[in-house]
Amino acid sequence: MRSLACLLTLFVATTPSLAAEAVTSTGKDRVAVAVTVYNDGRGLVREERTITLPGGASSVRFMDVAERIEAPTVHVAVLDGASVSVLEQNYEYDLLSPQKLLEKFVGQTLTLVQQKLVDSTTVEQSVDATLLSTNEGTVWRIGDRIVTNPPYQRLLFPSVPENLIAQPTLVWLVDAGGPGRRRLEVAYLTGGMSWQADYVLALDPDETGGGLQGWVTLQNQSGASYEEARLKLVAGDVHRAPDERRVLPETMALRAAGPAPMREEAFFEYHLYTLPRPTTLKQNQTKQVQLLDAPRIALDKAYVLRGGGQYYRGPWPGGRGEEKVQVFLKLKNSEQAGLGMPLPKGVVRVYKRDSAGSPQFVGEDRIDHTPRDETIELELGNAFDVSAERKQTDFERISERVFESAYEVRLRNAKEVPVSVRVIEPIGGDWTMLSQSHPYEKREAFEATFTVKVTPGEEAVLRYRVRVRY
Repeated sequence: MRSLACLLTLFVATTPSLAAEAVTSTGKDRVAVAVTVYNDGRGLVREERTITLPGGASSVRFMDVAERIEAPTVHVAVLDGASVSVLEQNYEYDLLSPQKLLEKFVGQTLTLVQQKLVDSTTVEQSVDATLLSTNEGTVWRIGDRIVTNPPYQRLLFPSVPENLIAQPTLVWLVDAGGPGRRRLEVAYLTGGMSWQADYVLALDPDETGGGLQGWVTLQNQSGASYEEARLKLVAGDVHRAPDERRVLPETMALRAAGPAPMREEAFFEYHLYTLPRPTTLKQNQTKQVQLLDAPRIALDKAYVLRGGGQYYRGPWPGGRGEEKVQVFLKLKNSEQAGLGMPLPKGVVRVYKRDSAGSPQFVGEDRIDHTPRDETIELELGNAFDVSAERKQTDFERISERVFESAYEVRLRNAKEVPVSVRVIEPIGGDWTMLSQSHPYEKREAFEATFTVKVTPGEEAVLRYRVRVRY
């Protein structure tokens, strides 16, 4: 049997007015709309509408609001005209549907219409029936019989119940004083709106620079559309109240220049990004707008071999162990390096052109919110032509808590250019370097860092001995 929704065609009268003095405002009354989207799934909608109100108390149906509106966050202000007092506010979201309509008419008599073929002609037959239940289907009393899920094509309803509406609506009881036109500002938070930053980094052939483009991807699933909205984005970790009740507060773009980037400004402890032109956010739409376009930024490529603290507590029985050398790109978020704009968190995807001139994807990494003048490190994977081998050459237990270890790290370079490998050894404990083949830096209390240069087609060997007290 076809679903109930497919069987029903609604024939209803016009919805009665909410009150004798009722005013309805739709999206057509909008004078301006602004949308601020946070990166935690919320949006702040601010509308300005012009509404004509009668004198005294009246009800206002404020329609075309987001389905996922957070009703406790609604704020109403009068921008011009006499003051308006909001005495009561209701958010009506009991939406009209065939199932909801049936539920409202349980216990009442409706007309069921069935089509039959009589002498090759389709005729309609109707019968009055009392709806007894809508639980997992329908139960009817037709005459002196009880019938479940009768095969009727249409149901005729006398009206739409007053508490069923076609779309989510704010309903206010207001006292406007005297009659006249009012310009109202209405702001509210809604769920279903989100944004994220995505970046495309195109490497130069020598890998010492590139072009960085940033894009903002917005999703609107709030249940409403916003025509020609002024768009702002907030980047930062906005605190949310524990009780969840809140109050207002693979293609590669390679272009020399693009649309004007978004304007950025510090805002409280966050950063605010403003699109310098209006844009339309449709319901269930994914939209991309350009965040930045930095055609030339400076980059550093780094090779890193990271050890482990477990190497220094006892004999290491692994013999020669092959280890992976990681590849990083480093860039400074500064004006001198070609950037200097606070960057929202997001994913940076890196491309480089091959010998035929085609862009190829070489890796990606996620960055956090990055202020000006901070350094960004992008981990792009493991080196193919730079390999490493580690071997423990000696171990001695000096006392119960003091140990000496000697290690040999062999680095091989199969590339056609020289490389420098940063060997990071997280030693731990109270340690003293007794001997080493290459200089080291103690950048952190429990870490020694060696920089080893390896010529093309050659092998370089790092040797060191360390004493550790735990």
